[in-house]
Amino acid sequence: MVSFPDDVLRAIDVEAERRGTSRSGLLRTLAEESMRSGVARRIQRMKRLDDAAGRVARRGGGVSEVVKANRPAR
Repeated sequence: MVSFPDDVLRAIDVEAERRGTSRSGLLRTLAEESMRSGVARRIQRMKRLDDAAGRVARRGGGVSEVVKANRPAR
């Protein structure tokens, strides 16, 4: 069970109708897209860290500084 403010629920219903799906179908699709996008962003970040760490390691260390400098803001 999920609760939404009335205005958000109306917007969800409008978008679901526009896409020709149900409210649940739209929310499932949006959740799946969001999760895939998050995974893709994490993969890209890890690749950038791996590349940066590799450059630092070849110069003699400092990998922990690369990781600290690239931590996401909270």
